[in-house]
Amino acid sequence: MFINGMDISMLKELEESGAKYFHEEREKDIFDIFKKFNVNLIRLRLWIDPYDEDGEAYGGGTNDLETTLALAKRAAERGFSLMLDFHYSDFWADPSKQHKPKAWQGLAGAELQDSLSSYTSSVLSKMAQNGTSPHFVQIGNEITNGLLWPDGHIDNSATMASLLSCGIKAVRDFDRHIRIILHLDYGTDNQMYRNWLRRIEEHHLDYDIIGMSYYPYWNGSLQKLLYNMDDISSYYNKDVIVIETAYGYTACNLGCEGMIFNEELAMKVPYPPSKEGQKSYMLDLIDTIKKVKDNRGLGFVYWEPAWLAIPECAWTKAPGFRYLENDNGIIGNSWANQALFDEKGNSNPAFEELGKEKSI
Repeated sequence: MFINGMDISMLKELEESGAKYFHEEREKDIFDIFKKFNVNLIRLRLWIDPYDEDGEAYGGGTNDLETTLALAKRAAERGFSLMLDFHYSDFWADPSKQHKPKAWQGLAGAELQDSLSSYTSSVLSKMAQNGTSPHFVQIGNEITNGLLWPDGHIDNSATMASLLSCGIKAVRDFDRHIRIILHLDYGTDNQMYRNWLRRIEEHHLDYDIIGMSYYPYWNGSLQKLLYNMDDISSYYNKDVIVIETAYGYTACNLGCEGMIFNEELAMKVPYPPSKEGQKSYMLDLIDTIKKVKDNRGLGFVYWEPAWLAIPECAWTKAPGFRYLENDNGIIGNSWANQALFDEKGNSNPAFEELGKEKSI
């Protein structure tokens, strides 16, 4: 039951820009490559309206419902489990920004809760009609500091919990078998996880899994990750999953602007920035998750393994940069050197570690 997951939310934009994927020098559909190596889950983010007033896309894959349904259909037809990541925003949502979507500006209290509930229900209904009902649902993305600011900011923890409860109830009312995830960043920060979960404990939220982002060059050692996963899963009686992770197979920028991973970050971890270093990291990550007490470690999701070195496939395009008001806006392809495919689209050796796992 170990999850080998991939978040391929950029895929539609990548393929439209010419991305091709290869295994053993033969071009293949990326989902066929995933199948060969026992990937068993596809994660997809969802934004509400990732366009400006002129209809120009913000970037980052333009993950509106139409795009999400198309990617989910391809994945479901090949037998992958699906994880849906509600950002409840028009664009990137993370601990530094949780912008309320344009359509919900000015809403507060019961009106905002009703909008979140009805939107969640509507999306799930459309996914079911599409033949792509998710097996896992995230209520928010990296909600360490809350969601739907300012209303659901962590400092307003009662309101934050009410909003989360509305999303959870909408999922439960739709299908009680869907497993619900609450997702925080910085998977090694045990004190932060303890404090956050303590804030919501009195509200008795009906969720199943604690999702953790873990990037080794930002978050520290795998030993610290294991300590946090052990502690949180046992104390709160919840399963845990590394819901985002990645490591670079090179520190080169591959001719792209805005690359995040570099030599400086690589020096923070015990893995060289190479294909073999990436493979070693994946092996150690999988071993770490499997050591979580009582089999509470469900697996991992690799973040954007297909994001090849195509410069125009950008984290943020100009309209998105303006929308974010320069808040962490990166105009450029910032991720390609952490993909699980090299700059030519060839599958990296890290996939071999996934292939050792049994499917869900």
